[in-house]
Amino acid sequence: MDMQGRAYRYVGPADLLALVRPGGGGRSIRSAADLDAWARSLTPEESAEPFTFVVDATGVLRLAPRRSEHVVCAGGETVLSAGEITFRVESGQWTVSEVSNQSTGYCPDVRSWPAVAWALDAAGIVPPSAFTHEVVFRRCPACGQLNIVREQDFVCVFCDGALPGEWNVDEDRGGDGGGNRGGG
Repeated sequence: MDMQGRAYRYVGPADLLALVRPGGGGRSIRSAADLDAWARSLTPEESAEPFTFVVDATGVLRLAPRRSEHVVCAGGETVLSAGEITFRVESGQWTVSEVSNQSTGYCPDVRSWPAVAWALDAAGIVPPSAFTHEVVFRRCPACGQLNIVREQDFVCVFCDGALPGEWNVDEDRGGDGGGNRGGG
């Protein structure tokens, strides 16, 4: 896979960016053994929920408990994808049962799937053929608000302006990380 796909900067609230600590970040998963070890370290409550994930800029899968922020999982860095993921063991092998690009901090496009599939394959974890739940993010050109597009209705929930067909969340944002969250 070409790992030169789009890199996503953090576009969420600045107060969440402030939670990032040097040397912090999610657990890097480079193998099924890494996932085994990490899964054994979780509490029963953490294991019962989907996990927060990012694929870092080098293509490595990073995981954190669900209540973790994506930007903290990523150590504040850019990512190739982000969302939520659920695993199960099938015939003695880790597989992904559910995975989405649901991250209002990075708002990755659905086209970030190849980075996720590559990271899972590289770690020896069986991926599905695509995101099992796709989230379509768009920023309204009229009012600047972040929207989650539902049922192919490309209309801003804040001002009724038309939303573009192509991903535009981080365009012309100046990299300040101060984007708005909204629309769900």
